[in-house]
Amino acid sequence: MSREPDWHFYRTLLAVLDHGSLSAAARELGLTQPTVGRHIDALEDAIGSQLFVRSPNGLLPTDAALELKPYAETLASTSAALLRTASGHRERVAGTVRISASEVIGVEVLPPILAPLMAAHPELNIELSASDAIEDLLNREADIAVRMAQPAQDQLLFCRIGEIPLGFHAHRRYLAQHGMPQEMADLAGHRLVGFDRQTAYIRSMMARFPLPDGLPFAFKSDNPLAQISAIRAGLGIGICQTGLAAREPDLLPVLPELFRIPLDTWVVMHEGIKTARRYRVTFDALVDGLMNYVKATARKRPG
Repeated sequence: MSREPDWHFYRTLLAVLDHGSLSAAARELGLTQPTVGRHIDALEDAIGSQLFVRSPNGLLPTDAALELKPYAETLASTSAALLRTASGHRERVAGTVRISASEVIGVEVLPPILAPLMAAHPELNIELSASDAIEDLLNREADIAVRMAQPAQDQLLFCRIGEIPLGFHAHRRYLAQHGMPQEMADLAGHRLVGFDRQTAYIRSMMARFPLPDGLPFAFKSDNPLAQISAIRAGLGIGICQTGLAAREPDLLPVLPELFRIPLDTWVVMHEGIKTARRYRVTFDALVDGLMNYVKATARKRPG
């Protein structure tokens, strides 16, 4: 049984039919003339018929070549459609991307960034893990992460966003009743919003940015979103991102020159998925959106 000819041989056949010579077909296909000749020879061996005869005007197709032509054209058309479809899938932004971020970033910062991204790409689905626990990108617990520490693993691709500052804030209604502290020691006479237990995340924060000793937390919660809600409600003075507070005219900075926590922020993903369109587009949108958030925060920062 003869071996089935390679698809490329039919493409070569069409080129020779169109141009009338091996050399012209070779230039069209980006091949050498001997390679084109071998393709034609192999196709003739496979079908058992001569395809071209030489003449003073070049190669003339035989009846066998002319009979094969419409089928070769169909193969060429199908091959081109296949490549267009494959390319379309490669370029389409479709499928699911899982993002890991802290609770505050995930709930307060990312939705306005993700909304235009998903509007531009209706086939894109987002899974958001809003937790202060760090998910393992190497084991694909998440595809992309927003982290407050520079990644150390070589397999991770990352972009530094800049510093997202945190500081003391309070509702103007609370400050109207209790006065604005002028120095750190004045906090002892105020209702403070803080954490209930020192979780691993809070311990790492305290190690880098120690708070004054003996702060009397009147409202305690391990959930940072609950703390922000308490500050917004006027329960007392607490710590939140400067950029979030700047969005709300009634939230005022407290002791901004004396206390500030700069959180260095990174967007991270596994390098193995960087060429997949949906991950790359989502990664770039997070980088751009978070950089704009950092810039807006810097413009509104007191002083």
